[in-house]
Amino acid sequence: MALESRITQEEIKKEPEKPIDREKTCPLLLRVFTTNSGRHHRVDEFSRGNVPSSELQIYTWMDATLKELTGLVKEVYPEARKKGTHFSFAIVLHSEQRPTGLVGDIGSTVSGRKGPDDSMTLQSQRFQIGDYLDIAITPPNRAPPLGVRMRPF
Repeated sequence: MALESRITQEEIKKEPEKPIDREKTCPLLLRVFTTNSGRHHRVDEFSRGNVPSSELQIYTWMDATLKELTGLVKEVYPEARKKGTHFSFAIVLHSEQRPTGLVGDIGSTVSGRKGPDDSMTLQSQRFQIGDYLDIAITPPNRAPPLGVRMRPF
């Protein structure tokens, strides 16, 4: 008999997060992979120890928000600074205890606009140290793909 967890996004968002003292807590290395096509990387690009070539390494904390991460990506990619650029975030599971796989979209931000996912944190989305972050960047002159969800392995 198999048991499944049925935790909803609302329950995840309601869990109280422990405050992180950034002065006393060491940051983690977040491996971020970006595309500027508006679509996330394919599942097979993360298989068998491979990763996409578009890696960006960011030192941050578990309480980093999607808006904060958007700002860091914009520092590296000036073309993503344009107002209306869409950033779609997904977690890629990767650790010794878990097989590599894609979780799916966890939220999105838009450059120059406030949005409902801006204050979402890595911690609130069950990110674990060792996981990757995949960000699909869509320029403002192109609409982001609607309803594109990443499939798990």
